[in-house]
Amino acid sequence: MDIVSIGVSLLSGAVGGNLAGNLMKNLSLGTLGNSLVGILGGGIGGQILGALGVAAGGAGGETVDVGALIGSVASGGVGGGVLLAVIGAVKRVLAPSGN
Repeated sequence: MDIVSIGVSLLSGAVGGNLAGNLMKNLSLGTLGNSLVGILGGGIGGQILGALGVAAGGAGGETVDVGALIGSVASGGVGGGVLLAVIGAVKRVLAPSGN
């Protein structure tokens, strides 16, 4: 994975985390929390799919591999959303009840 793919995965992870937080309000960690968890999830998702060859970067050079860019956006966004859902659910289970 090249630096552009990693950056795109991290940025799309932040967007995916915030989107997931807006869709699942009961699991949201706030804007900053959603962004940070999304960035982490985007990085992890991008690395996993990159290692599997799904969102692998191009061979280098001057050209932009559109397929790799789309794969990085997708893996980062999904990774950010999934990690936010997992961490939000764990936080909700571990939070003391209001009773």
